[in-house]
Amino acid sequence: MTDLSTPTRKPDRYLADRAALDDLLDAMPVGVLSTVVDGQPWSVPLLVARDGDRVLLHGSTGAGALRHLLTGAPVTLTVVALDGLVVAETAFDSSANYRSAVLRGTTVELGPEEATGALERLTDRLLPGRTEEVRASTGKELRATSCLALPIVDGSWLLKARTGGTDPAEDPTVWTGVVPLALAAGTPQPTPGTTAPEPASVTATRAAYPVPV
Repeated sequence: MTDLSTPTRKPDRYLADRAALDDLLDAMPVGVLSTVVDGQPWSVPLLVARDGDRVLLHGSTGAGALRHLLTGAPVTLTVVALDGLVVAETAFDSSANYRSAVLRGTTVELGPEEATGALERLTDRLLPGRTEEVRASTGKELRATSCLALPIVDGSWLLKARTGGTDPAEDPTVWTGVVPLALAAGTPQPTPGTTAPEPASVTATRAAYPVPV
């Protein structure tokens, strides 16, 4: 591990488990990419998709901050899942169950041919099978899109988790426990005028994010 990836507080919450990292990256479709541009902090939420040993990112070629990344600027990518609220006997002891990951490194710009395939994989990661249901992206659309990859490198990521509930309450008349939370898909809302039935990609996405019971 590097100095930046060495836990300094509550090390028991940190996991050196690549499979658990992959599970989190596969479960959460949004991450926050951060860097420094002209001496100022910069962060942007992005749709993300793990592709083996890298995370795929994309944005407009007109975004100045994304162009800045191509100079080799260091970045962090943060992904978090809020799994529940821990309701303790006091506000001070209340907390949350969560999983979070911070990846550090430099992004790699993908060339036109590789970017086309990567963008398709990103789309299908979010909406399984969607690229088979719609037309291919045009050359103009591809030229307007930057596709980047952030390698997942050993020693350059931190995975942290908090699980469990609260200590036994001293006052049983005060409710304590855990309120589970989850990312869930609601009922799809078709665009007005759409006559097509729900496609397989949407059905698959709903299955990937079921409503807890």
